[in-house]
Formats: sequence, C-alpha cells, structure tokens
Amino acid sequence: MSTPTILHAAPAAGFDEPFEMLTACHGRVDRMLALLQRLATHLQGGHADEPARQAARDVMRYFDLAAPHHQQDEERHIFVLLARSGDSGLMQLAARLQADHVQMVAAWATVRPVLQALSQGHWPAHQASVVFADWQAFDRQYREHAALEDSQAYPAARALSGSQAQAAMGREMAQRRGVVL
Repeated sequence: MSTPTILHAAPAAGFDEPFEMLTACHGRVDRMLALLQRLATHLQGGHADEPARQAARDVMRYFDLAAPHHQQDEERHIFVLLARSGDSGLMQLAARLQADHVQMVAAWATVRPVLQALSQGHWPAHQASVVFADWQAFDRQYREHAALEDSQAYPAARALSGSQAQAAMGREMAQRRGVVL
C-alpha cells in the first residue's frame, strides 16, 4: 500500500476565493476517503504494517484538523446565508446540512478509535467486517453531503452574497487558521 506523497496539498484556490476554496477542500476530503478505502482493502490481509499505520495517521490528521475548520466555514458562512434567505427550500437545506454535520462528527467518533489503535499497530481483525461497514457508512455520508453542498448550497450561498461579503468570508476563514493575509 502506498500513501500519497502530498497529504494535504494546498487548495487550488486561496482565501480570496472562499467558494472555490471550499470546493477544493471537498477534493481533499475525497482523497482522504479514498485513502481510507484503500486502507480497508489493504487490511483484508489482516496486517497492521507500517504503510497501514501511516495511512491511519494521515486520515486522522485530516479529519481531526482540516475537516473541523471546513465544517466551521460552512456553518458560519454558508448555512447562515441559506437559513436567513427567507426561501423555505434553502432554509430546509441549511437545516439538513447542519444535521449532517452533527451526524458526521458522531460517525468520526466511531471511526477514529479504530484508526488510532491501528496507527499504533493494533488491528482488530476479528471485528473487520463491522469496522469496514462503519468506514463505508462514513465515506458515503461525507460524499453525499459534499455533493449536496457543491450542487446546491454553494451556488445558492454565492448568489446570496456579494463580493464584499465573500472577501470578509475569506478573511475570517484565514484568520481562524492563523493565516495572515
């Protein structure tokens, strides 16, 4: 099993293009989910070797550090716009996406302990089918959520915000990450 050379490549867009940056983050989520699925395939041999341990650390690093920032970006900037739009469809979309975030955090709390143990060389091979089912559910949940944001939430939020609001959004996103613009 090989792990990616660049685990968290810089997004294709910067903070001056916050919607493009959010979309690029979904690309990184996709790569981490693909790594998780490759890890599952690798572990079918039952070995917690160094490549497996490193892949577990890489997935944990992304979902422990980058994913929470991304969710905060959406909750503070995207969901708020949709919820305040006055459009019942967009308000329902915001509520659903917010509920997804709660479920995704709970799903991560199920996935992470196994990855933590694996990162230290402990693989519960006797529970592999349950673990792999949890990983598949986590993958499916993230992918469906991101697709809904990309296809509906981001375009609607972009239409509801002007260039000044988008610039402020980008500055706030950078500030929370400690990036000086």
